[in-house]
Amino acid sequence: MTNNKFKKLITELCPKGVEFLELGGVITDLRTGLNPRQNFKLNPPDGSNWYITVRELAGFDIKYSEKTDKVDDDGLSIIQKRSRLKVGDVLFSGTGTIGRTALVKDAPLDWNIKEGVYAITPNHKILNSRYLIYIFHNLIDKIVAQADGSTVASISMKNLKKFKIPLPPLPIQEEIVKIIDTFTELEAELEAELEARKKQYEYYINGLFKLENADHQPLGEIGHFTRGKRFVKNDILEEGFPCIHYGEMYTYYNVWTEKTKSFISPDLASRLRTAHYGDVVLVAAGETIEDIGNAVAWLGNSDVVIHDACFAFSHKLNPKYVSYFFRTNNFRSQIKRYVSSGKISAINDRGLAKAIIPIPSDKEQERIVSILDKFDALVNDISVGLPAELAARRKQYEYYRNKLLTFKEYEN
Repeated sequence: MTNNKFKKLITELCPKGVEFLELGGVITDLRTGLNPRQNFKLNPPDGSNWYITVRELAGFDIKYSEKTDKVDDDGLSIIQKRSRLKVGDVLFSGTGTIGRTALVKDAPLDWNIKEGVYAITPNHKILNSRYLIYIFHNLIDKIVAQADGSTVASISMKNLKKFKIPLPPLPIQEEIVKIIDTFTELEAELEAELEARKKQYEYYINGLFKLENADHQPLGEIGHFTRGKRFVKNDILEEGFPCIHYGEMYTYYNVWTEKTKSFISPDLASRLRTAHYGDVVLVAAGETIEDIGNAVAWLGNSDVVIHDACFAFSHKLNPKYVSYFFRTNNFRSQIKRYVSSGKISAINDRGLAKAIIPIPSDKEQERIVSILDKFDALVNDISVGLPAELAARRKQYEYYRNKLLTFKEYEN
């Protein structure tokens, strides 16, 4: 992918290598915003000016989300005395999630940055803004290694200025940007397609379970719930009797599984409760109401121990059909009224048993599962479909980015 033009430019313009210079020597300004708690009111009723935090920084765009904060005109005037943005500035998160970036493509007066978001003005005579962003992406591990802070990591502006970057001539920077942009555009296209497929998947999950002509029964009448018993992370082994810890339900399991991530000793397993083949294991406690109801159908050859924050639902329906149903807005809205909220949110078996599920024929259950399995593989399976393609593209991007941005250092 490193084209002939790039190689020719390297040969002509820097045959002996590239200078490595401190960031502070190739920029004209580095500044940050203010802390709202100390200087102005955040999100007042008349706030209409954008207040950019780390979460809005994303590559070459500013991602305004529903959570984006705002300030009023008084707050704006206070901030802009310190951190007025300019076209071509590079925004860099110096605290929290260090290294997130964005390019200021235009600088309307109602843009502001929070303390910890750094606005960097490159010396455009020698440094391309997009090239600097790619340099940050490529060297982020080294930058993070210099961060301070025990609870919230941060790198000071002073230390960031001392960070050395390779500085080839502008024509080489521009050619590098052109090549890497090709990868980022392809990646952005895949991400957009994946997001569209996820929305389509969600639409079908909810739509396929609107079965007006099917029999509808409470879960408690077609099966029963068994609550697991407590075991802790220190009980978990690399091999032994299969078990499902409730924390893994959010991060590891999807619609169904034949194998577990974790195991416990057979002796401990004999004193705990298990799910059987075809049971659907679902979470009954979590930090938020939205955590309740995450489910996985157990299709393994043996029984599996379940945590006390989970229930096993035993039934005679298609296991995947039930697991998909637990992902619908219909099911979530039904159980929401039975969830108790305190330090944690929780639901008992009586509340779960009252949720009503549509029960079509076995053939129709299989048809629905077949449709949703294809969507699920497309948007969630890391070995096939869009996630696999996106992961491969990101590896390719990182490989070529590293290759293009690795230079022999010129020694004078």
